[in-house]
Amino acid sequence: MSGSIERIHALVMRHVWIWRSSVMRLVDSIYWPAVQMVMWGFLTQYLLPQATFIAQAAGVLLSGLLLWEVVVRGNLSLSIAFLEEMWSRNLGHLFVSPIRSWEMAAGIIIAALLRTLMGMIPVSLMAWAFFGYSIYDLGLPLVAFFAILQMFSWSIGLAMSGMIMRVGQSAESFAWAAVFILMPVSGVYYPVSVLPQWLQTIAWALPTAYVFEGMRAIMTDKIVHWDLLGIAFGLSAVYLVVGFQIFQWFFRASRRAGTLLGQGE
Repeated sequence: MSGSIERIHALVMRHVWIWRSSVMRLVDSIYWPAVQMVMWGFLTQYLLPQATFIAQAAGVLLSGLLLWEVVVRGNLSLSIAFLEEMWSRNLGHLFVSPIRSWEMAAGIIIAALLRTLMGMIPVSLMAWAFFGYSIYDLGLPLVAFFAILQMFSWSIGLAMSGMIMRVGQSAESFAWAAVFILMPVSGVYYPVSVLPQWLQTIAWALPTAYVFEGMRAIMTDKIVHWDLLGIAFGLSAVYLVVGFQIFQWFFRASRRAGTLLGQGE
């Protein structure tokens, strides 16, 4: 176990040193969430004087945006951490070393978590500075929201990384697009109830729907639905296990096919 911790730490530190040598990689983590936050923030400011749902629940758009960015950043940060190894042709070197596939997965998950925090914390502070809105007013449930959404984003990232490892960089676009396919059925900016019945069935199979329904309940009714959070956490845990198994399956298939050493630009 101590050896595994050291190897995982080495994998994480590799990415930390890459970030330190290239500030633009960190800027990228903040830039897009900041642009989105400013755009939706000004839209919220415009809608606030209106006698609408937005006026009754100030900040609901910004809350939805910031929480959804946790999913997007978590998925992209993990995918980029994996792709960094492919772009540098380092994947084969890693797996001829004593590093196991689960250690590799743990390393890129930790790197993704750090990169997500480095991107989202400044953006959340910008929302407070620019628009006087603090997502931290959600209180303790915010921690649960963040953990649930991060776990779910990791499951997608691991599955996509495994597919890229097996198929090659021709599948790289899926790493960017996969999470956005789920946005319409996640209820980010509207209740799940507005969806057609068959789409509601899909939505309730995703932990994101429970998180955003729970977020709106806190902001509009001042009620914390711990039951929704419990279901969402359970679903995220299941998806994370499934995502890891997919990553493992693709890794074994890639190793049998002998394609690990040939990956890279």
